[in-house]
Amino acid sequence: MKTLLTILLLLSSLYASKLQMPSAFYKADGGVTDILLTSDKLYAATSVGVVDIFSLKSKEIIKRITLKKMKNFLGESSTVKIFSIDYIDGRLLILAQASRGYREVYLYENGILTKIISATERLSIAKAKFIDKNTLVLALLGNDIISFDISKHKQNWRTQASLSAFSNFALNEDKSKLIVADESGELHLYATKDASLLKSLKGENLDNVFDVAFENGIIATAGKDRRCVIYDLSSQSSYYKESHFFIYGVGLSPSAKLAAYTSDEQNHITLFETKTKKDIATFGGNSMTVSEIIFTTEDEFYVASNAKIINFYKIEGGVK
Repeated sequence: MKTLLTILLLLSSLYASKLQMPSAFYKADGGVTDILLTSDKLYAATSVGVVDIFSLKSKEIIKRITLKKMKNFLGESSTVKIFSIDYIDGRLLILAQASRGYREVYLYENGILTKIISATERLSIAKAKFIDKNTLVLALLGNDIISFDISKHKQNWRTQASLSAFSNFALNEDKSKLIVADESGELHLYATKDASLLKSLKGENLDNVFDVAFENGIIATAGKDRRCVIYDLSSQSSYYKESHFFIYGVGLSPSAKLAAYTSDEQNHITLFETKTKKDIATFGGNSMTVSEIIFTTEDEFYVASNAKIINFYKIEGGVK
């Protein structure tokens, strides 16, 4: 019994020594729903209607953008949840909750907040991102995907990705391609110029894909079926790594040589090489369900969750 206890303690110590913890953290005003980074700032969207802007140098909030409260179904005033944000050329895009289940879209530029899509247009938008400074890609809950011209206030094109409910999407580096995931586990790759379908990817995820990343011709998914799938578009190959729990978040390094995904009930992050499938390290310190994993370099990444804390990780020893 004593020998067994000693072995268990040694194994526990060995596991703990391999678990890397955050190098720094940022504290937002509410549960974090989306994050983005520029060269010197971290933007965090929250569930309480605030976008917090942090200095990467000081780790402190340097500005808050607060949306007006809305009337809920009881007629009471309540904060609005922000679902997604994006940034390009001095423009911040904000997708927020509105009345009756609809959504509103705002632009924040030169200190001015402007509503560009209102609840009166009755769009149940799940996610919004820039294609370019004047063009948005909007995904509706019903899995309609829309290219929207800001200056003309009109749709360039609209297509339905599938009959399954929308889950998530990601754009490639030059925003020429869009990968759309849904509750069926299938992925659909589109050209953002004209919505032409380039490829459908299926058979690897068997259930809802919660998150998807797209870098350097590699697509990574986070699935309810406990699978993190890697698709290589150039070689037309795919495989999956399996977890013992739902995988809520996934991220890819800029080169796509590395992928990170949530791998257990403790919200630990597992980092692995996409070519060899070899696990490199495990990262802890996230208290709630992970919403975003974003790499800034090959050995640094940020993790946001439903908690107020955004964790920054630097891979110990770097990447070989």
